[in-house]
Amino acid sequence: MKKIFAPFLKIFKYRLILKNTTVSEIQKKYAGSMLGMVWAFLYPLLFLAVYAMVYAFVFKVNYNDLSTSEYIAVIFCGLIPFLGFSESVSTGVPCVTSNASLIKNTMFPIELVPVRTVFAAQMTHICGTVILIITVIAIGRFSLFALLSIVVWVLQIMFEIGLVWVLSSINVMVRDLQNVIALIIIMLMMLSPIAYPVESIPAMYSGFLKLNPLYYYIVANQKLLMYQTMPAKEIWIPMILMGLGFFVIGYQFFIRMKRVFVDNV
Repeated sequence: MKKIFAPFLKIFKYRLILKNTTVSEIQKKYAGSMLGMVWAFLYPLLFLAVYAMVYAFVFKVNYNDLSTSEYIAVIFCGLIPFLGFSESVSTGVPCVTSNASLIKNTMFPIELVPVRTVFAAQMTHICGTVILIITVIAIGRFSLFALLSIVVWVLQIMFEIGLVWVLSSINVMVRDLQNVIALIIIMLMMLSPIAYPVESIPAMYSGFLKLNPLYYYIVANQKLLMYQTMPAKEIWIPMILMGLGFFVIGYQFFIRMKRVFVDNV
């Protein structure tokens, strides 16, 4: 039981330092760019524009008889979880090797560096969600179910932190992991039901689709924000298990790997 609460207690203990360093990380990310924080809003919109152009206007996908504006909103519902995951993992994998000076730091434990990195990566998710909520309200699709998307987001953050704890630890030993992860993220994007309905996938392949962890967050987001319905338990249960499971196991894995960091960073 103690191991289950360990990551929660660690984050709570250092919450103020974590908050300040996360803000600093966000400011550092956008410092020096001409548009600054505007990029946090512009990036998801540009990504959406590419997706919409390809699927809505080139392939002319018929998505459950939705209007073009509704279909684009559905795509955006799926893109937000993917973009949050992509940025969290891509910046999180090298976070230990790029913060080697903190390995022996007693003021800020190295195990919180992945947490800080994932928190800072949420700016794209947050800004994209703000735009999405405004869009959903504008097309008359908003309902109280949308509030549950916050729960989905929290579960996704826990999953991302746990995954980054594991991957950033392995990256200390295997530096090629960053390149492999970049390819896997592209594959996950292609295999995620962002712009096509799950029902369009043949039954014999639907099982493979559910092996993609992003599948659950994307479908849940689309159900809550656009379809005004509660996701089925087959969606909720994997999200909860992945969130809590990776968060707890990932933390314990990272703590065990700390002893080899000094010799390999």
